[in-house]
Amino acid sequence: MGLRALFRPSVILRTSPSCTDPSGEILYFSIFHVLKSTLALSNASEPVSQQKNEKGSNRWFTLPPYTATVNGSILGNRIMNGGGQAELGASTAAITALKWVIRCCPELPRSLVQKLFRLRKVRRGSSMIENSEYNLEARDQLKRVAAKDILNVGDQIFLPMSVQVFSTEKTRDYCNKEEETFMHSLVLHKDPAILVINKPPGLPVQGGIGVKRSLDELAASCLSYGYSEPPRLVHRLDRDSSGILIMGRTSTSTSLLHSVFREKTFEASKHANHVDSEKKILLKRYWALVIGSPRRSKGLITAPLGKIVLDDGRSEQIMVIDNAEPMPFQQAITQYKVIKSHHGYTWLELCPLTGRKHQLRVHCAEVLGTPIVGDYKYGWQAHKNWKPFCSNFHKNQGKKQFLPFGLDFESGSIAENNPRLHLHCKQLTLPDVSFALHNDSLDRDCSRLECLELDAPLPSYMQKSWDIINS
Repeated sequence: MGLRALFRPSVILRTSPSCTDPSGEILYFSIFHVLKSTLALSNASEPVSQQKNEKGSNRWFTLPPYTATVNGSILGNRIMNGGGQAELGASTAAITALKWVIRCCPELPRSLVQKLFRLRKVRRGSSMIENSEYNLEARDQLKRVAAKDILNVGDQIFLPMSVQVFSTEKTRDYCNKEEETFMHSLVLHKDPAILVINKPPGLPVQGGIGVKRSLDELAASCLSYGYSEPPRLVHRLDRDSSGILIMGRTSTSTSLLHSVFREKTFEASKHANHVDSEKKILLKRYWALVIGSPRRSKGLITAPLGKIVLDDGRSEQIMVIDNAEPMPFQQAITQYKVIKSHHGYTWLELCPLTGRKHQLRVHCAEVLGTPIVGDYKYGWQAHKNWKPFCSNFHKNQGKKQFLPFGLDFESGSIAENNPRLHLHCKQLTLPDVSFALHNDSLDRDCSRLECLELDAPLPSYMQKSWDIINS
């Protein structure tokens, strides 16, 4: 099979200069569309001038010229801290040749890209060369580029067309029509920079041992909406919890959001005893149904957390650590207030000011003494003698709805023998990342940045528990 035939079904070219995505970024080449490929390099030791096909055209695969991009990490820091004009010089991100190739060709295996650089088969040239396709002499002057070399604005990367593709089945699972419709129904908000999903309970956020389907994998299959880059995770939710989950739609917006979440945790940890409750640039509000009631209707929990390893390293558990104990810990801060208390249960609003693993579950169980309903890991003692809440409310329910991926939103309320985890990220205040990335006037004043107010409805079983307690 000829080289041209091998590439025809798998190369997607977007060559129109006006073909940009809604965020203003170039829609990059996507070399391998649906194939998991075994790749080998043919003998490319011949001089560049000899690497022409039968028609005499050059055998280089040309990437788009590098354009200056925003440094998402620094911009995120400025948003959280109101950075001023003095920081403008660092607002543009420098990028290496390796990162540019990976960004332009997200389906190209990273191992192959690194091998091309190691074998010195990647070239760099000026964007002027693209406009002179028949100037073979100019293309012969391309210079080798190393993976760590920093690109200048207008530079272009040329990959050898000597890469042979042997098609094999790709292991990645794609959604069928029903699954795709379901995934689209989870989207709460979409703009050029971010994707907001109401994560269903029972669906893991990331893959791992024993995980067949994960949200990040499904989002890459169903929720790219024409972007060459798949959505990327910004933060995580436990498998059994639900609610608002933010994903970045581009590498720049993801970097910015990572910086915003990281800076939020850093500032809260640094000023643990002087938390600024008025600073609401990033604020997450969870709803949780707990067993019992806190002694105070509202308060601030500042209890550091540490990790202990159990079962010979096969599992781990988070626990509150005394500062005097000689073991590593992370500062963890949570604001809470009572929403409603009745029949021995309490609905709490929890606002984590730091982002630690299992923070809310441990703070509720160990500090407040009110474990979350359905939390068998940290509230197992409270569930040993669990008795379903006696109510006629749940008896007249409609026909059970069957959802993709084996999910179930109906069962698990407090009226059942085995309640599910009642922890849901209901509201989130987030900086308008899309506006920040595409509004030059913010270079001088980040304090004017508007915020997005997001809200996710409760899953059915939690709504049932709410209705039962209030009935």
